[in-house]
Amino acid sequence: MSAIELLKFPFKQTYMNELNNSEQFLNYPVIYILNGNKEAYIGETVYFKKRMKAHLKTRTNIDQINLIKHEQFNRSATFHLETKLINYFLGDEKYTLQNKSKTASDFTHNYYNKPYYDLQLFKELWEQLYEEKLVNHQLEQIENKDIFKISPYKELSLDQAELKENVLGFCEKQVQATTADYGSLLVIEGEAGVGKSVVLSSIFNTIQERAEEASSPLYKTENYLVVNHEEMFKTYKGIAKSVKHLKAKNFSKPTPLINNLQKTMKKADIIFVDEAHLLLTKSDTYNNFYGNNQLEELLKLAKVVVVVYDPDQVLKLKSLWGNAILEKLKKLSPYQEEYQLSNQFRMQANDEVIDWINAFKKKEVLEIPKDKNYDFKVFETMEEMHEKIKSQNDQYGLSRVVSTFDYLHKKDGGTYYVKESNGEYQIPWNTTSTKYTWAEKPETVHEAGSIYTIQGFDLNYVGVVLGPSVKYDPTTEKIVIDTSKYMDKGAYTGVEGIEHVEVAKEKIVLNSINILMKRGIKGLYIYASDEALREKLMSY
Repeated sequence: MSAIELLKFPFKQTYMNELNNSEQFLNYPVIYILNGNKEAYIGETVYFKKRMKAHLKTRTNIDQINLIKHEQFNRSATFHLETKLINYFLGDEKYTLQNKSKTASDFTHNYYNKPYYDLQLFKELWEQLYEEKLVNHQLEQIENKDIFKISPYKELSLDQAELKENVLGFCEKQVQATTADYGSLLVIEGEAGVGKSVVLSSIFNTIQERAEEASSPLYKTENYLVVNHEEMFKTYKGIAKSVKHLKAKNFSKPTPLINNLQKTMKKADIIFVDEAHLLLTKSDTYNNFYGNNQLEELLKLAKVVVVVYDPDQVLKLKSLWGNAILEKLKKLSPYQEEYQLSNQFRMQANDEVIDWINAFKKKEVLEIPKDKNYDFKVFETMEEMHEKIKSQNDQYGLSRVVSTFDYLHKKDGGTYYVKESNGEYQIPWNTTSTKYTWAEKPETVHEAGSIYTIQGFDLNYVGVVLGPSVKYDPTTEKIVIDTSKYMDKGAYTGVEGIEHVEVAKEKIVLNSINILMKRGIKGLYIYASDEALREKLMSY
């Protein structure tokens, strides 16, 4: 097959008028990138001249056309490559994209020889773009960025695309109909790794696009995306910088948004909540929240509330969710719907590996399963595991050690350590950054991440330290959680009203283990500080 050609033209009407109609690409599938100094638009067409004339009438801040042609292009291939380019340009962060998001009808289907276009041809194309300085980063660098992984332009699965259409329909209908004291509620439930944030990012971007379209039922609506997670909040703010229709002011943590809307006596149209299991379920004066439940307050302050939720990712007693609480809040809403996401997208592991982690969450230790496509190993020492993680990081990037919160960790500028059981090896706890998420900083391969730095994010390989709170009883052949050894004391505040406090504390620890173990795309490594648990794992 012939090589890709990249042709450059000025973005001017005079050039389009002079374009020779005999040119082959005028009525042939092509991809194009329009760019100026700070903004870009990516598209595909079979009518290049006609499309450029249309763009000249509407697009601003553009001065160059980059035409991409190949003799083996077909319409399915150009559409697919257009979608990939949009996602990678977002992750590259050189330009703010003028593109609108895709709809379910634009789902990229299978087509003849798709692997060739998807892997080989796209790589060749990106190399040319990199050489021409149209992009700043290589593919591997972009693929390890969190902003890329929850891009609002991400290609959705059929289930995700269908869910997106259902949510959009719900919002368009209920934002017009809701006049009650509480807003309509839509709950999207799914465990770690099923792509909840990807769907939400895509939905919110489309909502914000439609808020600018006079013909849309969502025209001029005031909408927000809320997340009670510092690292995830950074990622969403980063996406907003690179997408034309998203504004930083529309992303918020829950408490500031609640307090601001209450102070100004305003009601939002739609509020989306990512990681809703992190919302507070009781007042917290330390964080300036004085209500009884943050979701209830949000329902009072919006016509529609859409939440993504996983009860097995609750990490604090003051955020402890249960079916009873959620059912009570549903009854306050005049109209509600619920959807489930179940297909695992993060972990490239078989069902046996997923089942093993789920069993561990229930305090059972099963035989270590085999998976030729997923590297699942246990280690005798923390040092050996860390060395393996550093090796994988050198080869694949984005490989990190994380730990249960069983070691002292303060935010006072000091250095604190995750320590091997014999005290001979230690890794410093994670530092924080005001700009980048923890795992994206290269130097953090020498640190151990906490649950608060890594929840919601992907790693290629994850090494999990199971600290002193996680023990094994050979008599019962069960995991035992020693909640007194769990050093995240903030996780245990807010015991008022909780009937079985010790059971609730245990669930907090088990939830954190479940989250840590489900971070790795390509592999999971485990080191247990408890000798009995380590011996049990090593016996397999």
